Amino acid sequence: MKKLSIGVIGLGSRGYYMLPLLCGMDNYDVVCVCDRCHDRTEAGVKCVSEIYGRPIAGFDDWEKVIEYKPDAILIITGWEDHVKISLAALEAGIAVGCEVGGAYSVEDCFKLVQTQRATGTPFMLLENCCYGRYEMMVMNMVKQGLFGDIVNCEGGYRHDLRTEILYGEKNRHYRLENYKHRKCENYPTHDLGPIAQVLDINRSNKFMTLTSFSTRAAGLNDYARLHEDVPAELRDYPFEQGDVVKTVIECAGGQLITLTLDTTLPRPYSRNFTIQGTRGMYCEDGNFIYLDRDHDETMHFDWPKRWNNADTYFAEFEHPVWQKFLHDGVRGGHGGMDYLVYNDFAECVLEGKELPISIEDAACWMAVTPLSEISIRQKKTLAFPDFSL
Repeated sequence: MKKLSIGVIGLGSRGYYMLPLLCGMDNYDVVCVCDRCHDRTEAGVKCVSEIYGRPIAGFDDWEKVIEYKPDAILIITGWEDHVKISLAALEAGIAVGCEVGGAYSVEDCFKLVQTQRATGTPFMLLENCCYGRYEMMVMNMVKQGLFGDIVNCEGGYRHDLRTEILYGEKNRHYRLENYKHRKCENYPTHDLGPIAQVLDINRSNKFMTLTSFSTRAAGLNDYARLHEDVPAELRDYPFEQGDVVKTVIECAGGQLITLTLDTTLPRPYSRNFTIQGTRGMYCEDGNFIYLDRDHDETMHFDWPKRWNNADTYFAEFEHPVWQKFLHDGVRGGHGGMDYLVYNDFAECVLEGKELPISIEDAACWMAVTPLSEISIRQKKTLAFPDFSL
């Protein structure tokens, strides 16, 4: 089987965690790894070399990876490096698989689109949540008309990250500086990706306007004051990032999308993936499906008895991708999503197929971050840029 030679750039917790999976995949050959922190580079080289039983190259400078000329690179760095590394690789004819995160300017999103079109080099935003089992089942049900006409979607990133952020200097994590200096929807794509696919964005539909709102910042300071091992200077630091950010996107088809970023208050994990149509809905919180064909108003007030009923729909509506995946054996982290997104990227690049997440998709999803920053600061609704032009 032909393999895609790849360089992995970024070996923090996510990047290093991905190495064993990538080395075990039939369509990848990890030929070099890179991180600006030399100890991480050494650890990555050791990990891959032990798995393969042969040495690989290691670099502390991502530009050296571009010079090394692998077939593709996987960008798993902090958000601030995503676009500049992507642009350099695209111009060098090296395919790009880029982990998720918002952009820092709308201009960067346009540069990404223009460069990819000019070079023809493949680029894919590696949004693993587009490959979640429930998300893909819901997509299958939407296509078959089970939910009727879709009118409202909700989602977000609701994950208590207080320790990851506040110990960011010790752990060399990029989120700390972002939370110090930016107020925005900084991580929009985990549910915006699946929602955009449900709503056929950049195909028959498009985003029209965006409005964002933010609470004040209180959660990080409170946690820092209660925990002596948190750096003292963070106890009263004036963090810019609000504890909860709400973003509302209007679509050309008349649908509303509401995204929630909620990462600095105590809470359980949820992406709150919610799809509502004229004949039914799916809601991740409660993991339930409500359909006109199966339910009625007599069930409304004892509905908690039916939480987790979504699992009963797999037999009829399991997505074909997951039918095959379950048959072959689920692999990879995050319930298998990581394997599926990385496998799709490799297959499409090797076979010259159209990528399932287009450059216009990537630009639209990533642009939510800088647009939300402007909307919050200026307290107004913004027209959404058209990246298809």
